[in-house]
Amino acid sequence: MELGLTFPLQRFLKIKTPAYGIQPDRRFCWDLHCIDLRGRKCLLAVHCHSRYTFVYYDVAPFQWADLTGLFLRGLAESLAAAGFDPQQTEEYLHRAGGIAITRTHGRREVAFLNRAWEDVLALDLCLDTASQTQPLLDHAVNTRPSRCVGFEGLGTGLERMKTTLHTL
Repeated sequence: MELGLTFPLQRFLKIKTPAYGIQPDRRFCWDLHCIDLRGRKCLLAVHCHSRYTFVYYDVAPFQWADLTGLFLRGLAESLAAAGFDPQQTEEYLHRAGGIAITRTHGRREVAFLNRAWEDVLALDLCLDTASQTQPLLDHAVNTRPSRCVGFEGLGTGLERMKTTLHTL
């Protein structure tokens, strides 16, 4: 699995620009960004194939130091809250293989990330400042209809993620 980091996230983490990814199957690629919500640093993760999005709120410095662990925890908690079977998540992670840190995955994927960020900001009222996981916000963002390359017509990130996990 590849985790593509935006330039702002690379600067925030003070890491050198990673190499481009080599994973041809976007089902195993995510792009990550650092956003500010109500004055707190948050992880925004967007699936490059389905546009499924999750937010991890108020990330502490020690959590950023383990970006892979932060991502995996956020993904598992988001998918569980969305009703996915934990076994499905484990199977997905197993099929995805090891995690590689890369640059973001391309224009289309960065467009997904930008759209997700706009949706998160528009749905700020769903933010629960008492929790790092954001099931209500994630649900609100992932049920907004949008177009997605590779899928017909309008759909939601949640529907497309269900399709993605069922077809693996």
